[in-house]
Amino acid sequence: MLNDRQIKHLRTLAHARKPVVMLGRHGLTEAVLEEIQGALDHHELIKVKVAAGDRTQRDAAVARICEETGALLVQRVGHVATLFRRNPEKPRVDLP
Repeated sequence: MLNDRQIKHLRTLAHARKPVVMLGRHGLTEAVLEEIQGALDHHELIKVKVAAGDRTQRDAAVARICEETGALLVQRVGHVATLFRRNPEKPRVDLP
């Protein structure tokens, strides 16, 4: 678990980033989950755009992504979720 200071730091780092994965009309498929896994391994801190119809569908998709990938939800604003998962072999993000 991360403390409030670390989460704030991650939100600051993610501010200028663009979404690297976008969920479309086909929703959360295995291929999309694999792409998210790869992006988390490489970047550690990513944004995912979830283009689901309503808020409950977006919440469910983001919760499933976090559960399947082991990522931590740092922030969600509208359709964009910011996720973080530490890469134990090659950490890229320095946490305070």
